Amino acid sequence: MKLNGKTIVITGVSSGMGAEVARLVRFEGAQVIGMDRNPPMISVDGFVEVDMGNPASIDAAVKELPDRFEGLCNAAGIPGTSPKDDVAKINYLGLRHLTEAVVDRLVPGAGIINFASILGGEWQTRLDRHKALAATNDFASGWAWLEANPVPQETCYQYFKEALIVWTYIKSQAWFLEKDIRMNSIAPGPVFTPILDDFVIMVGADRVEADAAKMKRPGYADEIAPVVSFLLSDEARWVSGVNLPIDGGLASTYV
Repeated sequence: MKLNGKTIVITGVSSGMGAEVARLVRFEGAQVIGMDRNPPMISVDGFVEVDMGNPASIDAAVKELPDRFEGLCNAAGIPGTSPKDDVAKINYLGLRHLTEAVVDRLVPGAGIINFASILGGEWQTRLDRHKALAATNDFASGWAWLEANPVPQETCYQYFKEALIVWTYIKSQAWFLEKDIRMNSIAPGPVFTPILDDFVIMVGADRVEADAAKMKRPGYADEIAPVVSFLLSDEARWVSGVNLPIDGGLASTYV
C-alpha cells in the first residue's frame, strides 16, 4: 500500500479520471478528500463542494480542507464545447487559484498532479503568451489579461491545456527547491470518459480519423490512474517539472 497514511485531495472526483484516481489511491492506502460541483458516486473519506470557476467558492472550500496533506490531484475540467470563459476559469484560472491557495499546506515531499492533455502539445508555438498569462498574480489579474487577449472558442480547450503545461513548468522548480513540493502534469490522449464525445467534436472528424489510424484505441481511466498514483508516491520523489504523455504512443507519431 504505497500511499498508506497519505491524504490526497482530488478535484473532479465525481466522474471520469478523477473518480478512478480516487478509487485507486484509496485502495493503495490513502485517504481521499474529494472536491467537485456534484457529490461523488464512489466512496471517499471526505467531500467538499466547490465551483472551480469561482474564486470565492474555491476560497470557501479551502477552509474546509485539512491543515496538512500529502497530495493534490487537479483532475477537474470541462470540454471545449463549453463556453470559452468557463473553460478558462475552470481548466486554468481556478486550478491555479486552488493550487496556490493550498501549496503551503502540503507537507515536504508532497506531489501535485495537473491534468493537461495531448491537445496541449503545441504549447511552444504560443510560449510568450502562456508565459505572460502565467506571470499574472491571481485569478482577477489573469482574467483581466484574458479579456485583453481573447482566446477563440474553437481552440479554447487546447489553449488552456497548453497554458497549464507552461504554468506547471514555470512554477514546479521553484516549489521543488523552496518547499520540497513536486509538481507535474500528465497529458492523456483520448480516454473513454463522459467527455470523449466532446473531445471528438473539439478536434474534428479529420483529426479523429487520422489519429485513429495511429493508435490501438482510446485509453481507459484505469490506465491513467496508476501513473497518477506513482507520481503522488514517494517512489517519484525525484520527478518534478515533467509533462508526461499517457496516450498509447500517439504523441510519438507526430515526430
